[in-house]
Amino acid sequence: MNKPELLIPAGSLENLEVAVLYGADAVYIGGQHFGLRAKAKNFSTEQMKEGIDFAHKHNVKVYVTANIIAHNDDIDKVYEYFDEIKEIKPDALIIADPGILTIAQEMLPDMEIHLSTQANNTNYKSVNFWHKLGVKRVVVARELSFKEINQIKENSPDTLDIEAFVHGAMCISYSGRCLLSNYMAGRDANKGECTHPCRWQYHLVEETRPNEYMPVYENERGTYVYNSKDLCMLEYVPELIDAGVGSFKIEGRMKTQLYVATVTRTYRKAIDDYFEDESKYRNNIPYYLDEIKKCTHRKFTTGFYFKRPDENEQIYNSNTYIRSYTFIGKVIEYNSAEQMVTIQQRNKFCVGDEVEFMATDGENYVTTIKEMWDEEGNLVESAPHPKQVIRFKIDKEFPKNTIIRLKSKEF
Repeated sequence: MNKPELLIPAGSLENLEVAVLYGADAVYIGGQHFGLRAKAKNFSTEQMKEGIDFAHKHNVKVYVTANIIAHNDDIDKVYEYFDEIKEIKPDALIIADPGILTIAQEMLPDMEIHLSTQANNTNYKSVNFWHKLGVKRVVVARELSFKEINQIKENSPDTLDIEAFVHGAMCISYSGRCLLSNYMAGRDANKGECTHPCRWQYHLVEETRPNEYMPVYENERGTYVYNSKDLCMLEYVPELIDAGVGSFKIEGRMKTQLYVATVTRTYRKAIDDYFEDESKYRNNIPYYLDEIKKCTHRKFTTGFYFKRPDENEQIYNSNTYIRSYTFIGKVIEYNSAEQMVTIQQRNKFCVGDEVEFMATDGENYVTTIKEMWDEEGNLVESAPHPKQVIRFKIDKEFPKNTIIRLKSKEF
């Protein structure tokens, strides 16, 4: 039984470095064109080179997204973009559009191609069709059950890899192909510009009664009728493996470094624990679930894996995330002689706060800040300024880029 790949989203160079540090086997990134996360920071060509070099030094693969549904005006630009991709040498391209696939094979004949979930693959005949065209891996549609994925695996060549989403936001439209954003806001979701109208608040209006807004649900503020719970499959690692999933894909190229660190570390530990000893994995499930809730999340669902979702898989009273912890900084360096850590601030914290260092091995180190100093050596009571450099004493060393978090007072 082969250990599945843990594939982590990286919306920026910093997130890529965090994903690598916390245990990713591979990361997927987007350039500034042709990916489906236009609002993410994304990577310039130089940043792609730097990120790929960093990942490869740590034996981590990098996949680049080019998974828009292209229009005629995109074609010439795709040729220009793939000319740049030649030089930076990622491990694979993620593609959904047959035209873009054709260009990739023409310009990058040795490049591994992964077929995006946007291509809506729901059966083994279509998967085999793409494989014959040169696709090495298929990201199956999120609308599939364990049984359906297993049928695809059993009816496909061993040379085809199966990747599936195991964690993150669920799109209300079929495999992410959505026209709502384009229709309502003029921003094309299939070209990376989704405004997420599925998270908006809605009322019902009857055609002959204009301006009479009726709640769709018994709530005076309306209801979030399209607002799905987040996918979380931490409790079902064995079932995913048995179904034939070879790559566990996490959603979230627009998420924070705290999200990337938390999700990567938790799934890394769950996978490793299972392969070490299944009983260890089973016993640690409460720990995994507790940890995964320490980054931004909605209530969780298992999506389509066991059954078709019903009304219980929606969140009707809110479109906001649960935030039980705040990302307050990351380690720059540690002075063992002085037992002093230097960090870069990301959100405000104060003397007296109990902060938590996220060790890459899964342990959490909790300490109370008794005193702290700014970059000039002045004693300070708080760190309110973005990316402020702060020093304080701790008796344990952590490597550069270790994430530090603070529990929210309401939790």
